[in-house]
Amino acid sequence: MSKEILKLKPENVWKHFYELTQIPRPTGHTKAVEKYVVDFAKGLNLDVKQDKVGNVLITKPASKGMENAPTVILQSHLDMVPQKNSDVQHDFLKDPIETVIDGNIVKAKSTTLGADNGIGAAAILAVMEDDSLVHGKIEGLFTIDEEEGMVGAFGLEPGFLTGSILLNLDTEEEGELCIGCAGGIDENVSWQYKDVEAPAGDVAVKVSLKGLKGGHSGGEIHLGRANANKLMFRFLKEAVRSLDARLASVEGGSLRNAIPREAFAVLTVLPENADALMDLVDDYNDLYCEEFAEIETNLTLKAEKVDLPKTVLPEEIQDDVINAVVACPNGVISMLQSFPGIVESSTNIASIKSGEGKVEIKFLTRSSSESKKEALDSMIESVFSLADAKVEAVNGYPGWQPNAHSKVLEVMKSLFVSQFGREPQVQVVHAGLECGIILGSTPGLDIVSFGPTIMNPHSPDEFVEIDTVERFYHYLTAILSELK
Repeated sequence: MSKEILKLKPENVWKHFYELTQIPRPTGHTKAVEKYVVDFAKGLNLDVKQDKVGNVLITKPASKGMENAPTVILQSHLDMVPQKNSDVQHDFLKDPIETVIDGNIVKAKSTTLGADNGIGAAAILAVMEDDSLVHGKIEGLFTIDEEEGMVGAFGLEPGFLTGSILLNLDTEEEGELCIGCAGGIDENVSWQYKDVEAPAGDVAVKVSLKGLKGGHSGGEIHLGRANANKLMFRFLKEAVRSLDARLASVEGGSLRNAIPREAFAVLTVLPENADALMDLVDDYNDLYCEEFAEIETNLTLKAEKVDLPKTVLPEEIQDDVINAVVACPNGVISMLQSFPGIVESSTNIASIKSGEGKVEIKFLTRSSSESKKEALDSMIESVFSLADAKVEAVNGYPGWQPNAHSKVLEVMKSLFVSQFGREPQVQVVHAGLECGIILGSTPGLDIVSFGPTIMNPHSPDEFVEIDTVERFYHYLTAILSELK
């Protein structure tokens, strides 16, 4: 059904979004989509340039009579989060995204959709080719690799942009005008060890936790969704403590900025404890379903007997890992006082994997306060240092501090009221945006971020509401004509 979206309105936006769904573009693999954007600009005889990291900038001259208007930068990122359920066959490096229309939403077939940030990018392309619009000079900035490390934004050099206003098209709630966001930092935790032989005579059981909603570890961290790694390790601690189970392998989550939806572990136990282990899995399945009854309606924790693996983790490593993960903070840590209902600080135990003599755990910590971000990072470092792990903090990026005197915000608020008959919600978001980083290379920018309604980004349940895309685009084009 992918081509059905070509019939949606505004057709010029959905046309470009369709083209983006046909180009594999997970983070770290954006060469093809970069070329698509460059070729698009050349086909329209628009000035286009690309910097050394891969960011693309298209410049469209002002329409007649708007030559003295300020230059506006429209900005979106080209990469998408590649997430699918474990039982789905999809190669994000080769396969296009298959879209499905379901009432008022567009979603993908069992994968992430890439509306984050493909809709924003499609809107910029639509603006660039529409000669009927009234606007000042426009710079369309397409950054790369935002989802992991914000590589494109960090790679921007002074002078690459000339505009004085930046409209970031990467927020995901219609009616919100974002003027600030949290900063973040990654924590990489690891243990090195030598495998030991699995206990002779043991039997092996694979425990699988599936069906969680997952989602964006910034924008949806406050919704109380279960973290598969935390639930799995809570179970593992009891299995080791009460049944003398040994941990052979564990894997959960995959991306630093996605709440993990699935986790898997292989345990070995004495034959006489096998039935008790299977019963314990059932007990924890019932417990978790009860605890998350209103949130995780598809949660399942199941066990199956498998072949005995050759090795297990050393007992001291096993215990250190389990205790540290159980003890480590996860989820919302503090809320913003000045913006009620908005998360200030959080952390996400994003991925855990054992194998080849190593256990690796990855976190993403976020905060609107630099000092609280550092304190939370120190908390995590302390927990895992006590467990004799190696801890590295990497890829730190700054937050975007709100500008209470934004002139473009006042224009956008007034225009929103006239178009929609209600006040917009001026907000600070907990998700990471590139705006603060871009300000580092281009100081003085007046920035506002907005977009259509996109739900469940960073998960296979991602969807975009169709009618909000049309309103978003008409609002965007009206803003361009008002900024004189």
